[in-house]
Amino acid sequence: MGRHGAVTFKGNPLTLVGDEVKVGSPAPDFDVVAFEAGGMQHIRKADLLGKPAFISVVPSLDTPVCQVQTKTFNTRLAALGDKVSALTVSLDLPFAMNRFCGAEDIKSMRNGSDYMDRSFGTHWGVLIDELKILARAVFVLDSKGVVQYAQVVTEVASEPDYDAALAALQKLAG
Repeated sequence: MGRHGAVTFKGNPLTLVGDEVKVGSPAPDFDVVAFEAGGMQHIRKADLLGKPAFISVVPSLDTPVCQVQTKTFNTRLAALGDKVSALTVSLDLPFAMNRFCGAEDIKSMRNGSDYMDRSFGTHWGVLIDELKILARAVFVLDSKGVVQYAQVVTEVASEPDYDAALAALQKLAG
């Protein structure tokens, strides 16, 4: 099951696997892996609950637009401190994500890799079938895990709407 033409990459229509996540719906479950504290750690939806959550989804941290997205959100989320949970998700391996985030001083966001079973990509409707990478997206959840903001960037090579995503989060974080 896919949504053909839901996104494009350099103008070419692509298919997203899974259902579209809509505002007002409960956030789907997921299980991503981070390399933290010297070992592999699982991050699940339950780990984000209890405060507003921000999820930035990127195709790969080895690309310039994904790097800009991650660094921009990291800088702008720093002002919210521990009032929010923040996570970057990609299919990059946890070690590569950890290396990039360490080198770029990404401290406002955890990073989780969906490489094991692509549960985030398929449950959140952002796995690009043809490329087997995640589409660029941003989600904001309230403290109970209900989606309050969702943007799947229609052109994968374009940046997300930083201001709209952060305004939705700020409204929840107070």
